[in-house]
Amino acid sequence: MFSPVTGQNAKRAAVRKALDAHKVYITAQSFSNGAYQARVLVDGEAYWVDEFRLSQLQQGLSPAELELTPAADD
Repeated sequence: MFSPVTGQNAKRAAVRKALDAHKVYITAQSFSNGAYQARVLVDGEAYWVDEFRLSQLQQGLSPAELELTPAADD
């Protein structure tokens, strides 16, 4: 059974989840020999990732969960 309280709690949970999710900023892209790489900024740290890892980051996984190492300063 659906009640106004349940609906409000669900909306608040969705907002909380959206606010807690990290933002992924693409700062550079590279296409070389058919391979794609992106330099991304996540929570103030830069990483070089392939297309698959970029997708995972955008879905909400953290760099620690993906065992990414920060990019060396250029």
